[in-house]
Amino acid sequence: MLTHIHTEADLDFALAALGRADPRFLTLVATAGRPPLRRRPDGFAGLAAIIVNQQLSTASAAAIWTRLSAAFDPLTPEAIVRARAQRLKRLGLSAPKIRALKEIARTVIRGKLALTALSELAAEDAHAALTAVHGIGPWTADIYLLSCLGHADAWPAGDLALQEAARMAFGLQARPTAKEMLPLAEQWRPWRSVAARVLWTYYRAAKGREGAPVLPKKRPEEQPSKRGVNGRRARRSTA
Repeated sequence: MLTHIHTEADLDFALAALGRADPRFLTLVATAGRPPLRRRPDGFAGLAAIIVNQQLSTASAAAIWTRLSAAFDPLTPEAIVRARAQRLKRLGLSAPKIRALKEIARTVIRGKLALTALSELAAEDAHAALTAVHGIGPWTADIYLLSCLGHADAWPAGDLALQEAARMAFGLQARPTAKEMLPLAEQWRPWRSVAARVLWTYYRAAKGREGAPVLPKKRPEEQPSKRGVNGRRARRSTA
């Protein structure tokens, strides 16, 4: 059983399997086109990029990430732990993101979070391991599993663009909540991440703009005091 989407061939296989499970996705692909593979590097740098890009415009996020990557090459947990908060702030990072990155870095250094090895776990177990770390909320965990590790069954149910795409694609009266997105996608196991890719692509075609993940508004489980990286409003991610 294919459990990860690493190559274009993997994606083609998974798209065919998803289409057999729910033929509506065949129509969505025919309408909006084949979704891109869109993979990020895994490990600490990959997770850090997701966190850095949150709550910012694409241009602002790219500028900050460029400065951070240039200042710390390679971007390692050890480098972030040693870095003074004031230096990170000058690079453009907010105080919550600095706290989140430092806590994640310390957790990785202590051996309590093996980011690359999470690919060996089921998506739910890997998600639980990520969200157990202060600074990683559910949305961040889901996007890391999908875009960095290529988990075939990761499902970012709280993503706003995904919710809106589901509403449009399936003729729902209202945009489904994160809770409602879970049973909606149950029939798509073990290809839920592929379903997400198709729906994001459909969102882009229908809305005439980028169908990348969109961070949900603050929720109780992702308040800055608890998770440290989610901000005041939803925005379009570059993940």
